[in-house]
Amino acid sequence: MGTGADSRLAERLKSLALGTKRDYSAGHERPLGGYLAAMAGFGTYTAAWATLVRLRGRPLPDRPEPWDVVLTAVATFRLSRLISKASVTSPLRAPFTRYVGPQGPAELHEEARADEGKDTVGELVTCPFCMSVWVAATLTGGQLLWPRATRTAMGALTALAGADALQLAYAALTDKATGGK
Repeated sequence: MGTGADSRLAERLKSLALGTKRDYSAGHERPLGGYLAAMAGFGTYTAAWATLVRLRGRPLPDRPEPWDVVLTAVATFRLSRLISKASVTSPLRAPFTRYVGPQGPAELHEEARADEGKDTVGELVTCPFCMSVWVAATLTGGQLLWPRATRTAMGALTALAGADALQLAYAALTDKATGGK
């Protein structure tokens, strides 16, 4: 294939991509290219974990133990919210987001910056559901490579989630008992 054919193919692919983006977005700004890059990044990230596990010769379990699934779920929930919503981690999100206001106890509402390249990262780092995919992959890889250390860290995150639930329950009971005074 010559340079002219390469150029025509590139133009056709670009036109197809722009048409798809326009048709999909229905007049809204949607960073489809950024999402595609995030998916490719996640694929690369998980492939790196899989490669490391294989190189270390770690055997995969036949199935996950139920307790590990519960521990991973609670730890993933807590760490995802800590990364994506906590006031104390806002400096990590600040380059990609803008502060909107408080959102619950010790949590913030932030929005992704509209800057090219920052919008997708901003959405990822402010969305606990999006972040959980990355956190669950990390904790799973950690369990395969460093099970004791990872379970210890997950236990701490699970204890933190339990403590948060108790803090909220206490505050609700106090409000009920005092009439919100």
